[in-house]
Amino acid sequence: MDIAILIIIGLAMGVIGGMLGIGGAVFLIPAMTFVFGENQHLYQAAAMICIFFVSGAALIAHRKAKAISKEVLIRLIPAAMLGILGGVALSNCSFFEGDRDYLLARLFGVFLAYVAFYNALRLYRSMKQHRNLERNEPIEKPGTIATSLCGLMTGLASGLLGIGAGTVATPLQQLSLKRPLREAMSNSAATIVSISWLGAIYKNATLSQHGIDVTESLRIAICVIPGAIIGGYIGGHLMHTLPKNIVRAVFIAVCIIAAIKLLTVSPS
Repeated sequence: MDIAILIIIGLAMGVIGGMLGIGGAVFLIPAMTFVFGENQHLYQAAAMICIFFVSGAALIAHRKAKAISKEVLIRLIPAAMLGILGGVALSNCSFFEGDRDYLLARLFGVFLAYVAFYNALRLYRSMKQHRNLERNEPIEKPGTIATSLCGLMTGLASGLLGIGAGTVATPLQQLSLKRPLREAMSNSAATIVSISWLGAIYKNATLSQHGIDVTESLRIAICVIPGAIIGGYIGGHLMHTLPKNIVRAVFIAVCIIAAIKLLTVSPS
């Protein structure tokens, strides 16, 4: 694989992941598929390593902006850790083995299409009413059950699809926990940092059952991480300086492009 291309992908992954609180795998996996061809299990294993560093760099900016809710995270993270173990186990099941691993990409694409639609609807409502919907909505105390379910679904998606799952955690926090957009994205980044290392260890340890040497994943990660860290720090600052609707519009565009690519991916 071309090292220069991987460095560029890493930088873009970092900026997008840091700005949107999503870890950046929604960019990394489609970009790798577009440039190098379909190899879903390998890209997921590498992505899980990289998103830890992207979210860690972005988390510095989120902490400075005081946008993180500890009250949410103490319930969200434990459930997400259980979920990511179950998600990785599910991704390794026989249904997704061999020439059917592209089905993981198709599943990812369907989910991203839903996320794009949901956020486009919220953007439309916000622009139509000329007011900040999140700021005017009452911020309720997060319930234990709702927060734990949000964490569990986040972890499952992260482990199954090899993503940071901010694309799951952010809308779920908005819907079920009534959190403002920037807080939801910041909480997502903190959750990703807390669970991605666990998913990375598990997924990379099981690559051999798909006929992939773990060194292939590590080589990709080593090339991607430096740019991803720089991009993640830049993106984290952009989240808190750009207007809310611009952040959401970028999020929607990334989801649409990634969904189209993953829904049309061909078997390896």
